[in-house]
Amino acid sequence: MAESNKQGSTDEKKEKGRSFLTRLISAIVLIVFGGGCVVFGGIPLTILLMFISIRGTYELLRVFRLEKTALAPVTYIGAFVYDVLLYFRLEQFEMPMIILLFLVLLTVYVITFPKFDARQIMSAFFSFFYLCLGIGFVYKLRGLENGILFAILILVVCCGNDIFAYLTGILIGKHKMFPRLSPKKSVEGFIGGIVGAAVCGGIYGYVFHKFADYGDYNYVVVFAVVSAIAALPAVVGDLAASAIKRNCEIKDYGRIIPGHGGVMDRFDSMIFTAPIIYYLVTFILDIQA
Repeated sequence: MAESNKQGSTDEKKEKGRSFLTRLISAIVLIVFGGGCVVFGGIPLTILLMFISIRGTYELLRVFRLEKTALAPVTYIGAFVYDVLLYFRLEQFEMPMIILLFLVLLTVYVITFPKFDARQIMSAFFSFFYLCLGIGFVYKLRGLENGILFAILILVVCCGNDIFAYLTGILIGKHKMFPRLSPKKSVEGFIGGIVGAAVCGGIYGYVFHKFADYGDYNYVVVFAVVSAIAALPAVVGDLAASAIKRNCEIKDYGRIIPGHGGVMDRFDSMIFTAPIIYYLVTFILDIQA
């Protein structure tokens, strides 16, 4: 019996090791590939973000059990058109397009009545709005002067927050933050993630100033503050995505990224981080969008 328990424990450790290795390799591939698309910008970045938008929208629609309905193609087309507008920097058409998408969804609702209920229409629109608008700010950051550096800041904040939150939680985490929503997250881990993001942001600010100059600023302090503030909605984004999964009783949004799950599982924090960074840096550094 003891031998059986020992074998089971060994197998469990091996399985966790394989899972961690898979997750690590996937993360490295994502960072290298995504970083390359950010550096090149233009069409490569557009294709990447378009894939994230449409695939993420599909995952949300699948959660709401709408991926095989008439609402799905309308929402996918909305995501595609929105990304095209961002690529060509036609910002004056963004709000009209969003209103038009909502109107088309309502038209489908009216024409097919009573096939869909109001909650399903709201869920379809939410699937577009939640993901596409947030991730679209990666385009906008990349479109700024020295946009590569600002887009990379998103990764610095998200990765810094994730890594330091995890390490702090493992080492000293005792007080559960939201036990019913995310049992593994602790108050100590949350604070450690914010501090870690600030430290990484401050270091990045020092490097940033070597390549770009927007005036007489203390770039270490500015980027530390921006990163700390941007890490807060990153946590909200992560927990919000988890809350949706809990409500809909699913473990992951998908399996497209080995070791991570779906697009929504991996990019949930970036959805909120990107717009906050965009508005903070353009305001603080007085950058014309």
